[in-house]
Amino acid sequence: MRHIVLDTETTGLDPAQGHRLVEIGCVEVIHYVPTGRVYHQYINPERDIPQGAFAVHGLSESFLKKHPPFREISADFLAFVGQDPLVIHNAKFDMRFLNAELSSHGLTPFPMERAIDTVSLARRKFPGGRASLDALCQRFGIDLSKREKHGALLDAELLADVYLELMGGRQPGFGMGTESSSKTQEGLSSGITAERPLRPARSFAPTEIEKERHAPFIQNLRGAA
Repeated sequence: MRHIVLDTETTGLDPAQGHRLVEIGCVEVIHYVPTGRVYHQYINPERDIPQGAFAVHGLSESFLKKHPPFREISADFLAFVGQDPLVIHNAKFDMRFLNAELSSHGLTPFPMERAIDTVSLARRKFPGGRASLDALCQRFGIDLSKREKHGALLDAELLADVYLELMGGRQPGFGMGTESSSKTQEGLSSGITAERPLRPARSFAPTEIEKERHAPFIQNLRGAA
């Protein structure tokens, strides 16, 4: 039950027009709960950053030039995500950019069926409701105070919390009664049993009066000996 919650930032909207990845953020979740393991990398797109993209994520060309291009980080990225499902908000967008980068460097692209789209999950769960990441965080009471601009790792962390809620949320007793269960197991393994009061044995043999009353009944039975 390992999933990778993933988000990216880019130079624009379409890799077919030469736009590239500038940031990848990943959060490992097991059984829908973040483990604390993350992958985060800024990427040199080896091109300019349009003003519209800079307004969204705040990553400048001069800042990104200090970081490696995708071809130098691809091995570490692929090792982190492994073969596990990718949980992505508006998956088609991010998968197009990831696959464009992978394909351009001779690497195998991700199949689309590997992606779990949280936008689709939210629309099925809340028909007619807003499905943006901000709207879902507000719906589930997830703190958005740090989200001044889009950032791949921060958005992946928020999405991990949203994904948990979409899959059922943090239920009361999420620990499955660990404490009481462990005590029960401890009692069983140490041979502890509950004390029960002893009662005297009951006799079920018929009395002499019952035998006398039963004799006429037996005599009236056909074939009785």
